[in-house]
Amino acid sequence: MFGTFTKKKLSDNQVANIFINALYDSVDNGFGVIAQWINEDPAFVESPKIDLTNNNEFALIVISGNISLLEGNFESNQAERVEKLIYQKLATIYELSELDIRNIIKEYRSFINRINMPSKNMIYGMSKAVFYKYNLNNFQDEYFKRMQVPNPLFLKRMDDIMGNYLWNWEAFFKKYRI
Repeated sequence: MFGTFTKKKLSDNQVANIFINALYDSVDNGFGVIAQWINEDPAFVESPKIDLTNNNEFALIVISGNISLLEGNFESNQAERVEKLIYQKLATIYELSELDIRNIIKEYRSFINRINMPSKNMIYGMSKAVFYKYNLNNFQDEYFKRMQVPNPLFLKRMDDIMGNYLWNWEAFFKKYRI
């Protein structure tokens, strides 16, 4: 009777596993569609011809953006524990040391923050990161290309997509406790 009212308890390790597996699953299953959408976006005068399997930059943007939001959803010591486990798992996936993967994610987080200034909106920053990491400026009309900024119409559409790649901690905590 009370089973429907209780939340499943997870360890920090289980949270890190769910987090990494769900993000990679969504990137692996969604990037081809996103790349195709970008290739056909009317904001570009020429198709960027992004390879539908070239999701490495996208995965690092998604992971970095989501790691940036961990601290806001956990107590600080718990965020540190979960983050450390995430880095350990990423190091295994990428066959790198934990320090190397920390530095890569730190660079991506820094990049997102820098191109997103003064905004603090992570979705907007992730959208801009996709624009710059996939060199999309080269395919815009001359006005935006000269300014070296994304067409705002493209960014708005990209924001709608990137919103699907932010971890929904509110829904997660309704189902689980840590």
